[in-house]
Order: sequence, then structure tokens, then C-alpha cells
Amino acid sequence: MRILGLVLLTILALLSLAAGGAKVMQAPQEVAFFDQVGVDLFWLIPLGAAQIVGAILAIVPKTRSLGLIVTGLGFLCSSLMIFATGNISFGILSLVPAVLCLALLLAKARIYPTE
Repeated sequence: MRILGLVLLTILALLSLAAGGAKVMQAPQEVAFFDQVGVDLFWLIPLGAAQIVGAILAIVPKTRSLGLIVTGLGFLCSSLMIFATGNISFGILSLVPAVLCLALLLAKARIYPTE
């Protein structure tokens, strides 16, 4: 079970780094998406930076809980914006990483209850 958790953590960290990097570098698809949702482009870089920082914090064992919370919130924000576009099926699919962050956080609390 521990190996599965590490694999999921690695995948989530890579997804968060990729999503955050695309936002920080202001990829045309991200800019168009934020424009379509009606979110000010000012929020593109802070959300991307939070996703990158969350991924880095999630990798480090001492800050893993905080990293999973930040990463999960980043995925949740992105999912909510996808729902705002009316794309319900992709919005539900995009909630999977946020749910996995929550599952890893709960598993960590169960394995290490004193931390």
C-alpha cells in the first residue's frame, strides 16, 4: 500500500507541476481558458505558483500534508472553473486528482497519527 501511495504522490506532483508551469508561463490555452471562464488573468500566475509550490511541498516528507492540501486546492479551483464552462463530464474527471490528494492526506494521517 505504501508503494501505491508513493506512485500516486509522484503522479499528482508531476500533474501539479505541469499544470502550474503552464499557468506561470501563460500558455495560450490557459490564457484562453481563464478568459472563457471570466477570471481575471491576474490570477493565472498565483494559481500556477501555488500548484508548483504545492507539488514541491508534497514531495518533501515533513511538508507533505501542507503540500497535499495546497495541491488539492489547486486542482479543486481548476475543476470549479471547468464546471463554470459547462463541461460537466470533464469537470467530474478533473476532480479525481483533488480526491486523490484528499485520500493521500487521510492515509498519511492514519499511518502517522502523531504527526
